[in-house]
Amino acid sequence: MTEPDFRKPSAPDARDAVRALRPSQIREVANAGFGVENVLPFWFGESDRVTPQFIRDAASAALADGATFYTHNLGIAPLRAALASYVSALHGATSAGHVAVTSAGVNALMLAAQLVVGAGDRVVAVTPLWPNLVEIPKILGAHVDTVALDYGTQGWTLDLDRLLAALTPDTKLLMINSPNNPTGWVMTREQQRSVLEHCRRHGIWIVADEVYERLYYGDDAGSTRAAPSFLDLAARDERVICVNSFSKAWLMTGWRLGWIVAPAALMDDLGKLVEYNTSCAPSFVQQAGVAAVEQGGRFTQQLVADLKASRDHLVQALSAMPGVDVKAPAGAMYLFFSLPGAAKSLDLCKALVREAGLGLAPGSAFGPEGEGFVRWCYACDTARLDAGVERLQRYLGECGAR
Repeated sequence: MTEPDFRKPSAPDARDAVRALRPSQIREVANAGFGVENVLPFWFGESDRVTPQFIRDAASAALADGATFYTHNLGIAPLRAALASYVSALHGATSAGHVAVTSAGVNALMLAAQLVVGAGDRVVAVTPLWPNLVEIPKILGAHVDTVALDYGTQGWTLDLDRLLAALTPDTKLLMINSPNNPTGWVMTREQQRSVLEHCRRHGIWIVADEVYERLYYGDDAGSTRAAPSFLDLAARDERVICVNSFSKAWLMTGWRLGWIVAPAALMDDLGKLVEYNTSCAPSFVQQAGVAAVEQGGRFTQQLVADLKASRDHLVQALSAMPGVDVKAPAGAMYLFFSLPGAAKSLDLCKALVREAGLGLAPGSAFGPEGEGFVRWCYACDTARLDAGVERLQRYLGECGAR
């Protein structure tokens, strides 16, 4: 007779793939700021301005009308139609049948990965990169290889040949973010064309995170309303999934609303995934999204002008500081720059919070390729930036005097 096993059971744990995920170092720095008075927080990727009144009014009206029920998994028809028109105006003919509404851009990224990636698949990502894009495929059991951007006199640049060499026939998916968080790097149209043609030949999916597409300051920004997009080049039923969000162009970070443009053949299966993830985005939030898309053109145009002015102001101020190396990026809302002490960027950012009341994001939060740099979100007025620069200058001066 077998003796019963009375050994104490092991402690409950999440599965290995989840336990291995990187914790957010940005949150770690922010947590270090709790209890520190008068911290200037530039660590998160959002403006210090509230969502425009016309969008908030649309949500209030929808709530007053009772828009509190479930909707179609892929979104309410008016918002899908409005997004189809919006994308068509920017990137060419797009039907509502190629658009799905999601509960935030990060939810869209997870859904896109769940559509095409499984355990054992190989994924390639261009880094430094917002960690969600690198970690999401790992949750699904995929293996992620990275191709790092280079930093030099021209700022952040892509070695296209190195990326193409990494996109081998056994690659299932390329995850790419342009304009890029954290660097502000923008992929050129020619680079996108080369990558798209290469991925077509090898049957590689592209998930393009284009949430910063409207925050674009390139040389051709005066003649276009958005950064170069894979949607400009790809047919809508190719292996290209573009992810976007209401968070940046309309200052709706807390609303958690995004969308996907993808092949129509994926939509039924995407609807299943939405059902098993969130069921749908809230109805009144979606109606606020309709107002943003249909009425927000002038607001976004002014927002981009304000961001460019803040970018230029901060670049000029930081460039005057000894030991700081900073270049003006072509897109997004961040400066990703080097300064004394950034070789251990997490330690530096914690020290800046404690000793200077200045909240920046460590470069290591965006992968090992980001070490040696810090990220500063400049989506605020110049007076606030000046206060931050003063604190950084004082801190570096005190460090140099030690």
